[in-house]
Amino acid sequence: MELGLLYEFEAPKPWAGEHPWGQRTMERQAYKNCIEQITLADKKGFHTAWLVEHHFREGRSHMPCNDVVLGALSQITENIRLGFGVTLMPHEFIHPVRVAEKVATVDLLSRGRAEWGMGRSTPMEQIAFGVDGAESKKKMLAACKTVSEMWAQEYYEEDSEYLKFPKRMVTPKPYQYPHPPCWMAASSEETIRMAGQNGLGLLCFSIMQPLEKLASLIDIYREEQKNAVPVSHVHTNKVGVYTLVHCTESRSKFETNRVWESMWWWYRESAAFILKWEMAHLPKEAQDKAFPLLKKQADGDFDIHSFDEQDMVIIGTPEECLKKFLKYEEAGIDQVLCYVNFGYLPQDAVLESITLLGDYVIPELKAMGAKRTARNLEHSIALQAAE
Repeated sequence: MELGLLYEFEAPKPWAGEHPWGQRTMERQAYKNCIEQITLADKKGFHTAWLVEHHFREGRSHMPCNDVVLGALSQITENIRLGFGVTLMPHEFIHPVRVAEKVATVDLLSRGRAEWGMGRSTPMEQIAFGVDGAESKKKMLAACKTVSEMWAQEYYEEDSEYLKFPKRMVTPKPYQYPHPPCWMAASSEETIRMAGQNGLGLLCFSIMQPLEKLASLIDIYREEQKNAVPVSHVHTNKVGVYTLVHCTESRSKFETNRVWESMWWWYRESAAFILKWEMAHLPKEAQDKAFPLLKKQADGDFDIHSFDEQDMVIIGTPEECLKKFLKYEEAGIDQVLCYVNFGYLPQDAVLESITLLGDYVIPELKAMGAKRTARNLEHSIALQAAE
């Protein structure tokens, strides 16, 4: 199993001052800190840095232009793969040709290190861009097919339900051939099935659900993959799951690192955001079901330690984190996207967490994987000899 990173470029409130300087000061520091963290992770053996595309999400995510940041990272990193986590694909968000251009450009600049994730976001963002929510899934898959064909063909044209595009040469083409691996963000069983059926890698989370429930959803995804018809020219059958991760030499440092406080902020803000911006757009039945839990969470009325006990987050010493990562591997996860920069964690604590994961946990995971590969190879050779 691989360890990656997921970044939203948070700017937690309260900001130091009123508009215009409170927000600007916080964003300047957030971008500086996150770039420093990712460049360190590159040296420590992390597999992929996934950067989100979100709009208007005050506090939680100030990352609307992941292509720009990934382009910058391509020039100051050497090995870490650079993930669009994700590009928002329905046509109202962006013309497919722009997706083809920006993903291919990052792939060229990084000499083949791009990973292409796609998604369709939520009503809060969709409404602002005039996205037809009911058609967003179909449009996402249609745009994915369009982009992959723009990369495959010298000249491309389309006259379809969603796009009228005259014959043009789309430039540049990606560094990877035929194009970067393609993933899809999904959380419900329906969309997880869709990812599997279309031969797309699965990007999801454990942060809001117990690991056992997630494992059952991964089983569904793998089953759908058996008869997949890839929507792009690259068949991807991998699962990436993100969760809050903090590794430190001793749990005694949790207080000074503000770990519990930062986790509490993350869960509370997530619930408050949904209540403020998303709840009104859910069906009445879904509202009635979700409101009591979200209201308690938004009010801070929950036990933050329970998320640790249920393995919904990965925090602790290197030994404790390794044991939890192995549980994720047993659940069928190929890559854990470590959300290491959350809440009020000091920069030195985040850098220490990345260092410990890179110096201890990643080598252990690799060594264990190599031993399993060797055992499987020996078993295969023995079977062939017996036959």
